[in-house]
Amino acid sequence: KKRELENILNFEEKQEELKLKQQKLWKKILEVGEALHLKRKQIADNIEKNINQILVELNMPNAYFKVNIEKMEEPTETGFDKIEFLISTNIGEPLKPLSKIASGGELSRIMLALKTILASADGISTLIFDEVDTGISGKTAQLVAEKMAYLFKKHQLICVTHLPQIAFMADTHYRISKITKNERTYINVEKLDYQGKINELARIM
Repeated sequence: KKRELENILNFEEKQEELKLKQQKLWKKILEVGEALHLKRKQIADNIEKNINQILVELNMPNAYFKVNIEKMEEPTETGFDKIEFLISTNIGEPLKPLSKIASGGELSRIMLALKTILASADGISTLIFDEVDTGISGKTAQLVAEKMAYLFKKHQLICVTHLPQIAFMADTHYRISKITKNERTYINVEKLDYQGKINELARIM
Protein backbone atom coordinates (compact mmCIF):
# COMPACT_ATOMS: atom_id res chain seq x y z
CA LYS A 1 0.00 0.00 0.00
CA LYS A 2 2.76 2.42 0.99
CA ARG A 3 4.78 1.65 -2.20
CA GLU A 4 1.70 2.09 -4.38
CA LEU A 5 1.07 5.47 -2.75
CA GLU A 6 4.68 6.55 -3.32
CA ASN A 7 4.47 5.52 -6.96
CA ILE A 8 1.30 7.58 -7.41
CA LEU A 9 2.81 10.64 -5.68
CA ASN A 10 6.07 10.39 -7.68
CA PHE A 11 4.42 9.45 -10.97
CA GLU A 12 5.51 12.55 -12.91
CA GLU A 13 9.10 12.28 -11.66
CA LYS A 14 9.33 8.59 -12.61
CA GLN A 15 7.73 9.27 -15.94
CA GLU A 16 10.39 11.88 -16.66
CA GLU A 17 13.15 9.42 -15.67
CA LEU A 18 11.75 6.78 -18.04
CA LYS A 19 11.49 9.34 -20.83
CA LEU A 20 15.17 10.29 -20.39
CA LYS A 21 16.18 6.61 -20.41
CA GLN A 22 14.13 6.09 -23.56
CA GLN A 23 15.83 9.04 -25.26
CA LYS A 24 19.29 7.76 -24.33
CA LEU A 25 18.47 4.27 -25.59
CA TRP A 26 17.07 5.64 -28.86
CA LYS A 27 20.20 7.75 -29.36
CA LYS A 28 22.34 4.65 -28.82
CA ILE A 29 20.20 2.65 -31.25
CA LEU A 30 20.65 5.37 -33.89
CA GLU A 31 24.43 5.45 -33.34
CA VAL A 32 24.82 1.66 -33.54
CA GLY A 33 22.41 1.46 -36.48
CA GLU A 34 24.35 4.08 -38.43
CA ALA A 35 27.69 2.36 -37.70
CA LEU A 36 26.22 -0.97 -38.84
CA HIS A 37 24.78 0.66 -41.98
CA LEU A 38 28.14 2.15 -42.97
CA LYS A 39 29.91 -1.16 -42.32
CA ARG A 40 27.37 -3.01 -44.45
CA LYS A 41 27.82 -0.50 -47.29
CA GLN A 42 31.58 -1.04 -47.16
CA ILE A 43 31.27 -4.82 -47.15
CA ALA A 44 28.60 -4.72 -49.89
CA ASP A 45 30.99 -2.81 -52.19
CA ASN A 46 33.65 -5.50 -51.70
CA ILE A 47 31.14 -8.32 -52.22
CA GLU A 48 29.87 -6.75 -55.46
CA LYS A 49 33.39 -6.28 -56.84
CA ASN A 50 34.49 -9.83 -55.97
CA ILE A 51 31.31 -11.57 -57.13
CA ASN A 52 31.28 -9.74 -60.46
CA GLN A 53 34.89 -10.78 -61.02
CA ILE A 54 34.11 -14.42 -60.20
CA LEU A 55 31.03 -14.38 -62.47
CA VAL A 56 33.29 -13.39 -65.35
CA GLU A 57 35.53 -16.35 -64.45
CA LEU A 58 32.43 -18.59 -64.44
CA ASN A 59 31.53 -17.58 -67.99
CA MET A 60 28.95 -14.91 -67.12
CA PRO A 61 30.83 -11.90 -68.56
CA ASN A 62 27.73 -9.74 -69.05
CA ALA A 63 26.26 -10.30 -65.59
CA TYR A 64 26.19 -7.50 -63.03
CA PHE A 65 25.53 -8.29 -59.36
CA LYS A 66 24.56 -5.63 -56.84
CA VAL A 67 23.77 -5.58 -53.13
CA ASN A 68 20.93 -3.10 -52.60
CA ILE A 69 20.80 -1.62 -49.08
CA GLU A 70 17.71 0.44 -48.29
CA LYS A 71 17.75 2.31 -44.98
CA MET A 72 14.43 2.19 -43.10
CA GLU A 73 13.08 4.70 -40.61
CA GLU A 74 12.30 2.11 -37.94
CA PRO A 75 14.76 -0.59 -36.85
CA THR A 76 14.22 -4.33 -36.76
CA GLU A 77 16.20 -6.92 -34.80
CA THR A 78 18.88 -6.75 -37.54
CA GLY A 79 19.16 -2.98 -37.77
CA PHE A 80 17.77 -0.26 -40.03
CA ASP A 81 18.67 -1.90 -43.33
CA LYS A 82 16.60 -3.83 -45.85
CA ILE A 83 19.04 -5.81 -47.98
CA GLU A 84 18.34 -7.41 -51.34
CA PHE A 85 20.56 -9.12 -53.92
CA LEU A 86 19.98 -7.82 -57.44
CA ILE A 87 21.36 -9.02 -60.77
CA SER A 88 21.28 -8.32 -64.48
CA THR A 89 22.46 -11.32 -66.49
CA ASN A 90 22.52 -9.69 -69.93
CA ILE A 91 23.57 -6.33 -71.35
CA GLY A 92 20.65 -3.89 -71.49
CA GLU A 93 18.55 -5.68 -68.88
CA PRO A 94 17.66 -3.80 -65.68
CA LEU A 95 18.69 -5.04 -62.26
CA LYS A 96 16.05 -7.33 -60.77
CA PRO A 97 15.83 -9.41 -57.56
CA LEU A 98 18.05 -12.48 -57.79
CA SER A 99 15.18 -14.79 -56.87
CA LYS A 100 13.10 -13.62 -59.84
CA ILE A 101 15.57 -13.44 -62.70
CA ALA A 102 18.24 -16.14 -62.42
CA SER A 103 17.93 -19.47 -64.21
CA GLY A 104 19.02 -22.70 -62.54
CA GLY A 105 22.49 -22.58 -64.09
CA GLU A 106 22.94 -18.90 -63.30
CA LEU A 107 21.74 -19.32 -59.73
CA SER A 108 24.17 -22.21 -59.19
CA ARG A 109 27.09 -20.10 -60.36
CA ILE A 110 26.03 -17.08 -58.32
CA MET A 111 25.79 -19.23 -55.18
CA LEU A 112 29.19 -20.70 -55.98
CA ALA A 113 30.59 -17.18 -56.32
CA LEU A 114 29.13 -16.22 -52.93
CA LYS A 115 30.55 -19.33 -51.27
CA THR A 116 33.93 -18.68 -52.85
CA ILE A 117 34.33 -15.19 -51.40
CA LEU A 118 32.95 -16.28 -48.00
CA ALA A 119 35.06 -19.45 -47.85
CA SER A 120 37.54 -18.15 -45.29
CA ALA A 121 35.00 -16.41 -43.05
CA ASP A 122 31.71 -18.33 -42.94
CA GLY A 123 32.80 -20.96 -40.39
CA ILE A 124 30.94 -23.73 -42.25
CA SER A 125 33.00 -26.90 -42.50
CA THR A 126 30.87 -28.82 -45.03
CA LEU A 127 29.14 -27.48 -48.16
CA ILE A 128 26.61 -29.46 -50.17
CA PHE A 129 26.02 -28.69 -53.85
CA ASP A 130 23.09 -30.46 -55.45
CA GLU A 131 22.56 -29.85 -59.17
CA VAL A 132 25.33 -27.23 -59.33
CA ASP A 133 25.66 -28.37 -62.95
CA THR A 134 22.10 -27.36 -63.86
CA GLY A 135 22.04 -25.69 -67.27
CA ILE A 136 25.80 -25.74 -67.88
CA SER A 137 28.22 -27.80 -69.94
CA GLY A 138 31.55 -27.67 -71.77
CA LYS A 139 33.80 -24.74 -70.91
CA THR A 140 31.46 -23.39 -68.24
CA ALA A 141 31.40 -26.75 -66.47
CA GLN A 142 35.21 -26.77 -66.43
CA LEU A 143 35.30 -23.25 -64.95
CA VAL A 144 32.79 -24.25 -62.25
CA ALA A 145 34.86 -27.34 -61.46
CA GLU A 146 38.02 -25.24 -61.04
CA LYS A 147 36.24 -22.81 -58.73
CA MET A 148 34.91 -25.69 -56.64
CA ALA A 149 38.44 -27.07 -56.42
CA TYR A 150 39.39 -23.80 -54.72
CA LEU A 151 36.71 -24.41 -52.10
CA PHE A 152 38.19 -27.87 -51.39
CA LYS A 153 41.03 -26.08 -49.62
CA LYS A 154 38.71 -24.52 -47.03
CA HIS A 155 35.77 -26.93 -46.79
CA GLN A 156 34.62 -30.46 -47.20
CA LEU A 157 32.43 -30.49 -50.32
CA ILE A 158 29.69 -32.97 -51.10
CA CYS A 159 28.51 -32.56 -54.68
CA VAL A 160 25.87 -34.41 -56.67
CA THR A 161 26.71 -34.04 -60.36
CA HIS A 162 26.26 -35.59 -63.79
CA LEU A 163 29.21 -33.78 -65.36
CA PRO A 164 32.62 -35.46 -65.70
CA GLN A 165 34.44 -32.10 -65.49
CA ILE A 166 33.09 -31.60 -61.97
CA ALA A 167 33.24 -35.22 -60.80
CA PHE A 168 36.87 -35.47 -61.93
CA MET A 169 37.97 -32.94 -59.26
CA ALA A 170 36.78 -35.03 -56.31
CA ASP A 171 39.04 -37.03 -54.00
CA THR A 172 36.36 -39.63 -53.25
CA HIS A 173 33.61 -40.84 -55.56
CA TYR A 174 30.28 -42.52 -54.89
CA ARG A 175 27.92 -43.82 -57.55
CA ILE A 176 24.28 -43.26 -56.69
CA SER A 177 21.67 -45.36 -58.46
CA LYS A 178 18.07 -46.46 -58.07
CA ILE A 179 17.13 -50.09 -57.84
CA THR A 180 13.70 -51.73 -57.74
CA LYS A 181 13.15 -54.76 -55.54
CA ASN A 182 9.86 -56.40 -54.58
CA GLU A 183 7.93 -53.50 -56.13
CA ARG A 184 9.85 -50.98 -54.00
CA THR A 185 12.41 -48.39 -55.14
CA TYR A 186 15.66 -48.04 -53.23
CA ILE A 187 18.67 -45.73 -53.52
CA ASN A 188 21.99 -47.52 -53.76
CA VAL A 189 25.20 -45.68 -52.82
CA GLU A 190 28.44 -47.38 -53.78
CA LYS A 191 31.93 -46.11 -53.00
CA LEU A 192 34.14 -46.46 -56.06
CA ASP A 193 37.72 -47.70 -56.13
CA TYR A 194 40.31 -46.30 -58.56
CA GLN A 195 39.18 -48.42 -61.49
CA GLY A 196 35.56 -47.76 -60.62
CA LYS A 197 36.22 -44.00 -60.83
CA ILE A 198 37.75 -44.38 -64.30
CA ASN A 199 34.85 -46.52 -65.50
CA GLU A 200 32.20 -44.15 -64.13
CA LEU A 201 33.87 -41.02 -65.52
CA ALA A 202 34.12 -42.74 -68.90
CA ARG A 203 30.44 -43.74 -68.71
CA ILE A 204 29.11 -40.25 -67.96
CA MET A 205 31.30 -38.75 -70.66
